[in-house]
Amino acid sequence: MHLMKTLLAATALVAVMGGSVYAKQLVFCSEASPAHFDPGPTTGGNDFDASSRTIYDRLVEFEHGGTAVQPGLAEKWEISADGLEYTFHLRPGVKFHTTSYFTPTRDLNADDVIFSFERQWKQDNPWFAYLEGLSWDYFQGMDMPKFLKSIEKVDDLTVKITLNEPNAPMLANLGMDFASIVSKEYADQLAASGNLADFANKPIGTGAFTFVDYQTDAVIRYAAFADYWRGKVAIDDLIFAITTDPAVRAQKLKAGECDIMSYPAPADIEGLKADANLQVMEQEGLNIGYMSYNTTVAPMDNVNVRKALSMAINKQALVDAVYQGAGQAAKNLIPPTMWSYDDKIVDTPYDPEGAKKLLADAGVSGLTLDLWAMPVSRPYNPNAQRAAEMIQADWAAVGVTANIVTYEWTEYRERGKQKDRPGAFQIGWTGDNGDPDNFFATLFSCSAIGVSNYSSWCNDDFEKAIQDAKKVSDQAERTALYTKAQEIFKAEEPALTMAHSKVFMPMNKRVQGYTMDPLGIHRFDNVDVTE
Repeated sequence: MHLMKTLLAATALVAVMGGSVYAKQLVFCSEASPAHFDPGPTTGGNDFDASSRTIYDRLVEFEHGGTAVQPGLAEKWEISADGLEYTFHLRPGVKFHTTSYFTPTRDLNADDVIFSFERQWKQDNPWFAYLEGLSWDYFQGMDMPKFLKSIEKVDDLTVKITLNEPNAPMLANLGMDFASIVSKEYADQLAASGNLADFANKPIGTGAFTFVDYQTDAVIRYAAFADYWRGKVAIDDLIFAITTDPAVRAQKLKAGECDIMSYPAPADIEGLKADANLQVMEQEGLNIGYMSYNTTVAPMDNVNVRKALSMAINKQALVDAVYQGAGQAAKNLIPPTMWSYDDKIVDTPYDPEGAKKLLADAGVSGLTLDLWAMPVSRPYNPNAQRAAEMIQADWAAVGVTANIVTYEWTEYRERGKQKDRPGAFQIGWTGDNGDPDNFFATLFSCSAIGVSNYSSWCNDDFEKAIQDAKKVSDQAERTALYTKAQEIFKAEEPALTMAHSKVFMPMNKRVQGYTMDPLGIHRFDNVDVTE
């Protein structure tokens, strides 16, 4: 009997050691450092990858690989017949992360949900401006303050959201990253200690992965959350290796230094496909690369000047050179795969002589302006510097001088959304929820000026069309309104629509279960690795 006990103990020890030795690790070569780990005020896909899609959950979630809304922290919900009341029933027993800096004393409840939204909504909330220069870009840009009337606690596991008017995309909006549910108990702890900034740097959520540490601009480490409400995920240790250069990311993937990478350069895709150790997934992206003209700064406050600048650009040559077969020229803001896309729209033609005439007729000569180039590679614009150089040459041919400017990614976006920002600003968008409103309203509504409307464009007819489209649920009615919006957008040219692109995800063949997401996020809660 003693010998049997000894053998059993030894077996158990080997098992424990084996679990340590053979812990499953996934290394993701990501493209940029996060601004921080609070998804509410951030806007970048890299920010969401590092926070909302690892550490946090939402009331509702999008299905893996699609845009259908599924239960999340809310196991069910009801919507009133008039579309004004949304009642969410929370899952019982959902745990928050336990870390070296926080130990929860209770499960998720209605207080957390209310706090998660009121901190973005109520200006008298102590968390509304807890970081210097904080802005709630999504919450404000999507007109949430306009639509929200109240958020009430019915009981510990029931929350009722009441709207001022119907909003067809509302349920899908609540699946977006800004709507991540955070811990009120943790916030209260930090408020009591006076360390509010820790909320963004030492995150606490309910998600599949617990935050471990962050070496700035280098590495983010996560560990699987053992008490995750869906059950512990297959990956034990998740590592983000921040690698800004896409060519270096590709090299690391080939060398086995990472298991999966974001946003390969178009020139590297064929070489990655040819590597026997790798697999490369691809799909049409729900995206748009564009260049915003600041419509409030002369002479770009003149529609004919904006038209002239667009007509001077050889868009097809730009798409061929920058996207290298992985993109198509864009004539509309929304991609062709999205419902309500208007294929009857005629794109602004490439016409340098016509551009010269429009500029002359507008009394514009010797024009010099800033041309902004993104410092990062994205599917919607894989090489903004190259695009800027081509646009610079095209504009020079019609007498316009462009000075190319850029900044670090977070600073670039912050400078770009300033209402008095000069020049033309390269940016892009990948849809957050599959609804056209997420493009039209988020990017070009009047309320998005200073937030995500980089053109500072406010057009009454366009605004009426997109706001009316929110109030009706019938897709045909909404399509008619979005068709009108596309016509106005093309006529007014607040931005040059450049391209829609394919998206590629290269990874080692040992990665199993990864699903490409049309919303452009990278999720690892369904991933496993083989040894």
